This record gives sequence, C-alpha cells and structure tokens, in this order.
Amino acid sequence: MIVGGTTMAVAFGAPLGAFVGSTLGWRGAYFMVAGFGVPAALALWIMLPAGLRGAPLSLRRRIEAIGLPGVPSALLTTWLSMTGVFVVIIYPAAITTKSVGLPASPVPAVLLTFGIGAAIGNFIGGQLADRFGPNRTIPGTIILMALLLIAISEVALLLPATLAGPVFFVVVFLWGVAGWGFMPPQSSHLLSLSPASAPLVLSLNASALYLGIAAGSLIGGLVLQFGTVNDLGWVGALFPGVALVLFALRAQMGKRRPAFGRLG
Repeated sequence: MIVGGTTMAVAFGAPLGAFVGSTLGWRGAYFMVAGFGVPAALALWIMLPAGLRGAPLSLRRRIEAIGLPGVPSALLTTWLSMTGVFVVIIYPAAITTKSVGLPASPVPAVLLTFGIGAAIGNFIGGQLADRFGPNRTIPGTIILMALLLIAISEVALLLPATLAGPVFFVVVFLWGVAGWGFMPPQSSHLLSLSPASAPLVLSLNASALYLGIAAGSLIGGLVLQFGTVNDLGWVGALFPGVALVLFALRAQMGKRRPAFGRLG
C-alpha cells in the first residue's frame, strides 16, 4: 500500500503540483495540498472503524528487524536505487530546459510522463516478480534504471535538437517504468526473507525509499552546484550500479551458504 500510494503521488501529485506552482506560485501549491488534505482527513475520520489499534511494538523490536538475515543489504539496495532516481527526478525543470533545450511549459508533462510510466511499472514489476521471481526481476529493473539514467544525460549531447525533445519523453517514460518496476519485486524479496516480520521489514523498506528521496535530492543539488545539469543522469546511474553489485554479491553468498551447511 505504501508503494502504491507513492506511485500515485508521483504519477499525479507531482505534475499537478508543478502545474499549480508554475501558474499560482509556490503558495498556490501549498494551498492546493491543504485543500486536498482537509477532505482526506474527514474521509478517514468518517470511514475508519472506531477503536482501531495497531499491534504495539517496542523500539528494540523495530531495531532488531534491521538485523534479520539479508534485510540490511536489501534495504541498502532500495536506498541506493531510489537515491539514483531522485538525483534526477527532483530537478526536472533544469534538465528539461537547460539540458534538453525545451521551454519550461512542458515540465509538468515531463513529470506526468514519468508518473504514468511509474504506475505502469508498478503493475508490470509485480507481474514479472510473480512469474519469474524477485531474484530475476530485481537486477533487470536496476540495470534498466541505470542505463536510462545515463540516457537522460546523453540525449541532448548525442541527438539534434529536433529529436532530443521527443526521445527525452520516451526515455523518461521508460525510466519511470524501470524505477517503479523495482519496488514490487523488492517488497516480495523482503517478505521472503522474513515472512513473520512482514509489516516491520516493509515499513523499513518504505523508510529506505524516503531516505533515498532525501539523499538523491541532496546529491542532485551538489551536482548542480559543482557540475552541470548534464552530469545529473550519469551521477544518478552510479547508485543503481552499486546496488546491482551489492545484489549480485548477496545472491552469490546465498548460493554458497547451503554448500557450507552440507560440509558441516
């Protein structure tokens, strides 16, 4: 549910916020959020059952979940992958106008294109994980993520201006598919690591996702401060690249573990 909610926010909230912000200013965007928040709060107050309580968990139990076998490296994979995504997607105006050379008016359309790709990728990622398993689906989405991030940096450099804009939109769409196609198989993978602690590990995965958003935003800002807008894509691609190496090492260690057990 957390992943689905984040997908909907990316698919529709981000472009709507960008459109409102560009037409009414940043205050208008905040008023829009407040306008949506009030009826949402009322709907929750009316529709949720009275006396609904979650199972109480101690802070120690929550921290212990981080140390479950395989969970730390899986959370690091989520963090690295999402950091790479948000190095770029948090600065769509700079990429669209300064790198690709389009005017500022298509920026909401760029976000909407990414969001539609994310919504489709969320569905496709779940289907592929069910059919082929998360261990095959995860590396495929990470590889595509890294390649498409590099493509975002190279579109304006390799293509003439007449082609750069349309190709950029195609790349952004496919990047959204790959980026959010990663999350369903990653969630399935975490569930397989610790089915008994499913709510805890999934909440930790959501935390890793949001930490990736924060880290990607910071790193993207540093790239713009010390480099150029064309550096955002390849810098972002470094993070899923490291995530892929980490995933491969973890998979290799998982293959060796049964062999050691038989020797003992």
